[in-house]
Amino acid sequence: METPPLEPTRGRPRAFDPHEALDSAMRVFWEKGYLGASLSDLTGAMGINRPSLYAAFGNKEELYRKVLDRYVQSSAAGLAESISQPTARDVAEHFLQRVIRLLTSRDSPGTCLVVHGMLSCGGRGEPLSDEFQNCRSAAHAELCARFKRARAEGDLPESADPSALAHYLQAITFGLSVMSFSGATKRELQQVVRTAVDAWQGCATPE
Repeated sequence: METPPLEPTRGRPRAFDPHEALDSAMRVFWEKGYLGASLSDLTGAMGINRPSLYAAFGNKEELYRKVLDRYVQSSAAGLAESISQPTARDVAEHFLQRVIRLLTSRDSPGTCLVVHGMLSCGGRGEPLSDEFQNCRSAAHAELCARFKRARAEGDLPESADPSALAHYLQAITFGLSVMSFSGATKRELQQVVRTAVDAWQGCATPE
């Protein structure tokens, strides 16, 4: 999985790899959320001191923005793979199964970094609310565009609402993340996905 390059900085070369440091910070934010992650947690995981953190990444909020951008860009390939599936139903199933793979991966804390962040500090008026809104809106736009194409091709009925279907998938993924983080098993998550995909038949099948 490709990761976006960091902007080069002037001056003396740093004694740490900024990509690895960001990945370490991502893990801390992923596990503890934005509010739960202390500067000591972050510097300890990144292997740097606070002055180095501030010099390389800015304050905690700026660091989180960089981590969030890295996470979203690294997830873009997975979303593109889902959208490339041959039918709208296949798109929905692949999208939800990909979420389960993410949540139950051996390296995963059992939640989605974006959803965890939204729940802890993504409310209106919070410093990072715009970033979370942009993440949600960008994914929604891509799914919506795919379902509009499916409707134009006759794969979805004329009565189908592409925007509502995109929101439906996002709502399921958010619920899966919360369930997983609170201890739901992979089997329980799979049951939710099977039910959601079966329900797709009732609202997104051409007559």
